Order: sequence, then C-alpha cells, then structure tokens
Amino acid sequence: MGRVLAVLLAAAALCAGCGGSRTSAGGTLDSILKRPGPDVALTAGASEFVPGDVRYPFLVIRNDAKPVERPAAAVWVAKGRADKPFAHATARLEPIGIPGRSAVAFGGVTRIYVAHLRISRPGRYWLVAQPEGARIQAVGMLDVSAHSSSPAVGAQAPRSATPTLATAPAAQITTSRPPDLPLLRYSIAGSLAAHAPFVVTFATPKFCTSRTCGPVVDVVEAVRKRFVARGVRFIHVEVFRDNNPQRGYDRWMRQWGLLSEPWVFVVGRDGRVKAKFEGSVSVAELAAAVGSKLG
Repeated sequence: MGRVLAVLLAAAALCAGCGGSRTSAGGTLDSILKRPGPDVALTAGASEFVPGDVRYPFLVIRNDAKPVERPAAAVWVAKGRADKPFAHATARLEPIGIPGRSAVAFGGVTRIYVAHLRISRPGRYWLVAQPEGARIQAVGMLDVSAHSSSPAVGAQAPRSATPTLATAPAAQITTSRPPDLPLLRYSIAGSLAAHAPFVVTFATPKFCTSRTCGPVVDVVEAVRKRFVARGVRFIHVEVFRDNNPQRGYDRWMRQWGLLSEPWVFVVGRDGRVKAKFEGSVSVAELAAAVGSKLG
C-alpha cells in the first residue's frame, strides 16, 4: 500500500511539532490537539478517497507501538489545523478478520476504526481522531481526489478473465493455506456473462504484511456462507504476478486500476459496482453491503 505509506510518512513529519503548536481560536483542530495527552500520527487504512460518503479506516497507535482500541473515537475534519471542523463523526471499532480464527494483522492489530465522513469536494484536509476516554489525539491528512483509479460505485465492472479451478490448480491461483476453494470456482468475466451478482476480493493472504491489511479473504468466505443460497458468487483474485511480490501487480489488478490491496467489490446482476472497500473490512460491514445492494 505505497500511497498509504506516503500519507503516513507525511502525517508523521507534520505531527512532529503538534504538541508545541500555537493554539488558535476555540473550536479549531489546533484547540483539539491542545487537549491532555500525546499527539501521534494517525495510521490510515486506505488511500483512495473521492467526494461523497468517504469511508475512512484508521488506527491510533501509541508511542509504545500498541494500538488504542476503545469502542469508539471522535473524528473531526477541517481544511487546515487553524480552521474549525466542517465535518464530525463517530468512528466505530471493527474487527479485522474472524475473531478467534484468523491470524492477527501485522503488529498484533485485531481491530480498526471506521469513520464515515461526508466530504463534498476534492482537496487536502486535516483530520484529528480521539478515542473515547483516552488521553491521546491522532492527526493525519486526508487527500480527496476528483476521480478514483478503481471502478467507481455505479461503474461497469471490468470483464477480467480471472483464473478458476477449471483453468489452473489451486496452488497457482491462491496463497491461502489451506486453499480457499469455494472462492476459486468462478471468474469475474464468467459471472458478468451469467448476469450473476458477485463479491470479488483482490487480496494476497501470504504477502499481506501491513498493520491495516487484515485477513480479508477469511471475511469474504464467512460472508459467502451467509449468502451463497441466494445465488451470490464469491471470488478471490491474487494480486501479484505468479504470486511473487517482486514481479509487481498482475494484469487483473491493472485492469481494475488498483494501486493498493486488499480491495473488495460488490457487483450487481447488471454488472455495475454497488459498493467497494479498500483495506480491512469486517464481516458486519460486508454482509450489510451485500444484503442491501444485492438483496
């Protein structure tokens, strides 16, 4: 997740002087950052944002490298640190993977905050998050682009002829161990031709190593069990050429314009994207999207 890393580095550098910044008028982001407790760089769990309902996943990591996992966190967004917030939301803590079954994400992270923010215009914004009951503030930057590189909600899904068990052995088309066989039965192109609703995840279980890159394939498989009787197909596509990170992203990632992983897309019978998630997504979030968008 190269762009996420770039955002983190920028946020860390900008946050270095947070504690000593001059306080602006009451109600600004600066005034929030003057509250008791350390100011840390916010760890973003996604990198692509466009105007509208912005789903913003993030972590708050203490200076001792341990995550803060309170049930909720207040989030404020403003054009600058000296400005008053124009958006405020409550982020909820969502589990990463399947609790008790999935391996924990890198760094021992098991849960991630998710905030939904309404941002109407492209631009660069400042964001501050404060977990409830915790004396710590996390600060970062949020870049909202005019257009996404990945298929937008409402756009036609690319007709990618992704591999299946009918075209290749499981060991070649998944890094999951044991292989996630139920997610390897259908291709994207075949599902579009059949006018079948489907959920597709672009993810690499073996090589996902960041704090915010959780076991998304486990989540997709858990949701599959809930909806398979309704005719919804569930698909897993690996992200690297020959499953080798040194060879870069494969052609299916390029066809979908994906610059990071993991991703999950919900696609309707009409072949159009109904919902999408970058980074970790919980069973509750994905099941709600499938249930409401695919019926």
